[in-house]
Order: sequence, then structure tokens, then C-alpha cells
Amino acid sequence: MSKSQRPIEQLVEIMAKLRDPDNGCPWDLKQTFATIVPHTLEEAYEVADAIEQQNWDDVREELGDLLFQVIFYSQLGKEQGLFDFDDVVQGINEKLTRRHPHVFSDTEFASEADINANWEAEKAKERSAKGEDSSVLANIPRALPALTRADKIQKRCAKHGFDWDTLGPVLDKVQEEIDEVLEEVIQVSPDQDRIEEEMGDLLFAVANFSRHVQVKPEVALQRANQKFERRFREVEKTVLERGKRLDDCSLEYLDAIWDEVKRNELKTK
Repeated sequence: MSKSQRPIEQLVEIMAKLRDPDNGCPWDLKQTFATIVPHTLEEAYEVADAIEQQNWDDVREELGDLLFQVIFYSQLGKEQGLFDFDDVVQGINEKLTRRHPHVFSDTEFASEADINANWEAEKAKERSAKGEDSSVLANIPRALPALTRADKIQKRCAKHGFDWDTLGPVLDKVQEEIDEVLEEVIQVSPDQDRIEEEMGDLLFAVANFSRHVQVKPEVALQRANQKFERRFREVEKTVLERGKRLDDCSLEYLDAIWDEVKRNELKTK
């Protein structure tokens, strides 16, 4: 590799060497578009986690790992005559320029809402030009975390008037779904598929309530997970400090420690 190369050019060359049929890495040579996807999702979550922790050295490193995923897909595309990294970059350059006429041309919009409407209209034109699904729900990735996807589905529908204007009906729907879950659970012979379906409806309704109070449900649940983990680790620590084993403690004993941990945490806020 030449020292005069830009870092991105070096990375593209490194990827090509890793995929070299004669001297490349056996693991990299075995990979396909499909086999890399789980790694891409993992790297994206690691970026998000590093940002959440505000560990900027890790953010830099994890972004590099995520960029490598793009380079890997581009190398596979090049080998199969589909596209290469330059095509990927040119595509996003063109798309961003086209979708931001208020930045890259003389077009003016009266409000942010008009900017967003233009963005959605451009996306609809793109789908139509490709002969793709014209539904307002088109192109919402199925691989998204379920709460995030629910939020996106609901926002798309809301933009076209399919939404409640007040919180009352939203809360009523949540309660309705709770009642339907309980109705299935208390059956003499509960149907697990029906319970799962009703639980899904309840979670969808809760995601809708979250959207109406301007909270991202995925973020809220992540914070709840982190809070529970933090407090439970303190419970574990306290149990050990008192010379006991977690498995030997009663639920009442653990609940009491949990409440103690919670009180101590609230005092420090």
C-alpha cells in the first residue's frame, strides 16, 4: 500500500486483499451478503452503545468497524459485477443532493413541515421510478427492532391522517389490549398463540402511547433495561457483602434489598 493513498483507499485495498482467492483470509473468503448481515447489525448496535456510554474512543473504533461492513459489501458487489464502493458513494451523494433542494439549489420551503413533506415526496417518486411498492408503509425494514418498527409504522400512518388527536383514545386502546390479554390468560385452557397475538397488540398500543407523548419506545425500553440491570447488580453486590448466595435468598428478602438500592439511588439524584 502506498503512503500517498488516502485512508479510505487503503481500506478498500485491504478488503480486496482479504478476499484474494489465492492469498486472502479463509474466513473472509467464505462470507456472502447474507452471512455478513448479523455482523453488520451487531456493529451498528456497538456504535449505539458506545455513544450511549459517551466513550468517544470506542465510538471512533466502532464506526471504523461499521464502515468496514460497507466496504465488505462493496467488495462482494464488485466481485459479482453488481456495484463497487464508488457506486455506493456516488449513489448517496446524488440522493442527499436531490432530497435537499433547499440546501443545494434555489428551492425554498416555508417551514420544516414543508421540508419533511418534500423529503417524503421524493422518496415516493424514487419508489415509483423503481416500480416498488407504493404503500405509505413501503420500505420500513423488517429487521428493525420491533418497537422501533412499530413507531415508524405509526408515524407513517399518522402523516396521512390515520391517528388520534388526543391522548384519551390512545390510553383507552392500551387498556382495551390489557383486558384482551387477561381474557386469554384466564382461560381454562389458554391458547399460547392467542396470548402472544394479544401481547403483540398490547405492545403496539404502548408504542403508540409512547409516540403520542413524544418518547421513542426503543430508547425508553433500553433505559429501563439499563436501570434494572444497574439496580440488580447492586442487589447482587449487597447479597454477597452480607455473606449470602443469591439463590438462597427469598423473594421477600431480595425485594427488600431492591427497595433499599432504589432509595439509595434516588437520594443521590
